[in-house]
Amino acid sequence: MNNPKRYLITSALPYANGLKHIGHLAGAYFPADIYVRYLRAQKRDVVFVCGSDEHGTAIPIQAMKEGTTAQAIIDKYHQAMKEDFEDLSVSFDIYHRTSDPLHHQTAQEFFTKLNDAGDLETKETEQFYDEATNTFLADRYIKGTCPNCGSDRAFGDQCENCGTTLSPDELINPVSTLSGNTPVKKKTTHWYLPLGKHEEFLRQWILEEHKDDWRNTVVGQCKGWIDGGLQSRAVTRDLDWGIKVPVKGADGKVLYVWFDAPIGYISATKQWAINNDKDWKPYWYNEDTKLVHFIGKDNIVFHCIIFPVMLKLHGNILPANVPANEFLNLEGDKMSTGRNWKVDMRDYIDDFVKKENGGPQAVDMLRYYLTQIAPETKDSDFTWKGFQDAVNSELVSIFGNFVNRAWVLMHKLCNSKVPPLHADVLDDNDKNLIEDIQNTKSRIENLLEEYKFRDALFEVIDLSRKGNQYMQKKEPWIVAKTLAENPGNQKLIDNALHLCLQLTANLAVLVNPFLPNTAKKMLGMMKVVDKMLDWENAGKIKLLSVGYSLREPQLLFRKIEDEEISVQIEKLKTKSKPATQKISKVEEKKSESTDPKSEITNLKSEIVFDDFAKIDLKIGTILAAEKVEKADKLLKLEVDLGFEKRTIVSGIALHFKPEDIVGKQVTVVTNLAPRKMRGIESNGMILMAEDSEGKLHFVKPETVINAGAGVS
Repeated sequence: MNNPKRYLITSALPYANGLKHIGHLAGAYFPADIYVRYLRAQKRDVVFVCGSDEHGTAIPIQAMKEGTTAQAIIDKYHQAMKEDFEDLSVSFDIYHRTSDPLHHQTAQEFFTKLNDAGDLETKETEQFYDEATNTFLADRYIKGTCPNCGSDRAFGDQCENCGTTLSPDELINPVSTLSGNTPVKKKTTHWYLPLGKHEEFLRQWILEEHKDDWRNTVVGQCKGWIDGGLQSRAVTRDLDWGIKVPVKGADGKVLYVWFDAPIGYISATKQWAINNDKDWKPYWYNEDTKLVHFIGKDNIVFHCIIFPVMLKLHGNILPANVPANEFLNLEGDKMSTGRNWKVDMRDYIDDFVKKENGGPQAVDMLRYYLTQIAPETKDSDFTWKGFQDAVNSELVSIFGNFVNRAWVLMHKLCNSKVPPLHADVLDDNDKNLIEDIQNTKSRIENLLEEYKFRDALFEVIDLSRKGNQYMQKKEPWIVAKTLAENPGNQKLIDNALHLCLQLTANLAVLVNPFLPNTAKKMLGMMKVVDKMLDWENAGKIKLLSVGYSLREPQLLFRKIEDEEISVQIEKLKTKSKPATQKISKVEEKKSESTDPKSEITNLKSEIVFDDFAKIDLKIGTILAAEKVEKADKLLKLEVDLGFEKRTIVSGIALHFKPEDIVGKQVTVVTNLAPRKMRGIESNGMILMAEDSEGKLHFVKPETVINAGAGVS
């Protein structure tokens, strides 16, 4: 969308059944906050909304665990999450909640409009029912034995032990968690959203209109869902906790949480408008509004397929982009609330932000590291050692060090004032630094507009690195020793420190979206007002007036000590629960097998068809192949996929000569996120088979077929 008039930015509504961890921050909240702060710095009309998702079965289940009421649970965790976001400088314009009467009204009106227009359908189905409590059982109210791993910790939607997605009908010996009795099947009627009727719209909108500007992961996952055939999805359920279905005769039924939660973005916008005496409708109805959803990849189907269908039927605008992130792991293992293998936002706040040497700088240290390792195109890993290295080696030693040196030298060599710039003694180093300052703005701007926050942050740090390199070349502290013999050399000192100070002012502007507390601290050192942080000031070399006195230097960041990291690692190990695995009878038989083939067959865990359907396999023809420099195992391939040609880097150089494979047909995974290997962006993966001797073979059709043919 070119030059939108206004922006509406959303972050996924966190579920109010517990504290949220840093993986959530990296996925949906810090990226959105960076983007919003950048838009605000450009003086654009932007509203940033979020709120607590407070319905669904997980809420009353958590209430039972804590021996309290559902209302008490949502009140407790709504406030806790709101405070955590504020403590970590996530700058929502409003943090709403779906239990608010305004949201109930908004969601019911939304449902009614779709239902009255005939866009919903009703179906009668059989569902599990607890006769002892007269209750239809939601998936989480049914427990049994997992058919996959044999664990007795399986629920009607998922096994807590092996993670397999389940349905209640798959459970062995299912029982109601409410009474402990065996449930029966009973007929019930529900409303459904017939997604299948909208497949062509979704195919055109996502796979054609947004195939180039949305992330490959998002488009690929959507394609898998669409190609697999979209089924009608229930929008109501039998439950006593939630928004009542506004239809006569629908007693005991509420709106399904996945239906009501995204409508929370609309009700939050309404509440923001009420609070600020604004009109909310342009943000949801006018085509010159740019709507962007920031989410984790587990929410892609809801924000890219289901909610857009709802919005289209309701007459609202559609999202311009959904920059979904992958998952953030922790110390090499998947974060797990069940195993307590996580770092809660509250833990970090208590251990770093609220400590004596913490405060806002500790907030920015986390913002920096989580942005540096943001899982934008693939899963990434948070390690405490990596956190320490990022802070000490980059924030302290590069960014903070440059700013501190510039300030100390200015006070020592320039009477604590901004020195003049002397055009008559400008050299190539001076001119190159000026050019770097001017050019970095556009690079960062372009990256932020493309939601490439990792790369944008790198450009900021790289500019401070160039400042350090420049200062080392100019050595004003050495030049100062020659002033007695050559007073004219003061001009050289003036130029060096003038440019370093102007660079520091630029760094404050550029770093503000990422590290707002650091930018504010730098403003204090410069004795300037917030207006300095307007984006239009980036790239200018006259931000600080000549002769203006500046305050004493302050350390922007502190080093993280080894002892602090040891404490965090030990704390993580102590509080986490080991993942105990039960072996199913099927697996026992496999392990007892004497078939020699079993010794070389490494079977991975079972997946469902939907997982397989997400993979897009196509036949390609190798057009060119060459070795990658300084990489013994890698070949750079140009592959014709029929609809386009792609560069793919493959680790097959030890098995094939480049000239021998040109013209060969191969099977390609086409919807993998791009990955840089030895500086080359690889856009796909070649499928290979390995024989008993370790030799690789191409997986290919028996006869030559058209490039681009699908594999199913």
